[in-house]
Amino acid sequence: MEKFNAGIWIDHRKALMVFVSAAGERTAHFVSKVETQWRRAGDSPMKGRYESDQVPADDSRQKALTGELNIYYDAVIAALRNAESFVIFGPGEAKKELKRRLGKSKLAAGLRAVETADKMTDRQIAAKVREYFAAQVATQRRR
Repeated sequence: MEKFNAGIWIDHRKALMVFVSAAGERTAHFVSKVETQWRRAGDSPMKGRYESDQVPADDSRQKALTGELNIYYDAVIAALRNAESFVIFGPGEAKKELKRRLGKSKLAAGLRAVETADKMTDRQIAAKVREYFAAQVATQRRR
């Protein structure tokens, strides 16, 4: 199996992975089903005030959020199984949560850096990953 490096831009809603190898580059998108802001339907002047018993309790919302995030992070981690090394970057807490989750697996040894990065386009993300691993890919091509 071919060796590759990976870069992951991640937040709670989506992740973009860029795989860089001597053979080229490819990307993968992951979309979470996490809804951090629960919306109340029916709270309007026409329908009257919203009843408190119609809103899920905070602990049940937190359990649902945690469950969805676990599924999302597991999908991202599964794509990293054969990566030689990887870097994680993104705007919020998701990168730290993914790093913490990786700590429980053998993949943590491949983690090179966790960086803060603002919102980026897919092309900007790919360019950042290419730049980060440029020296390693050049070495692999010479072999």
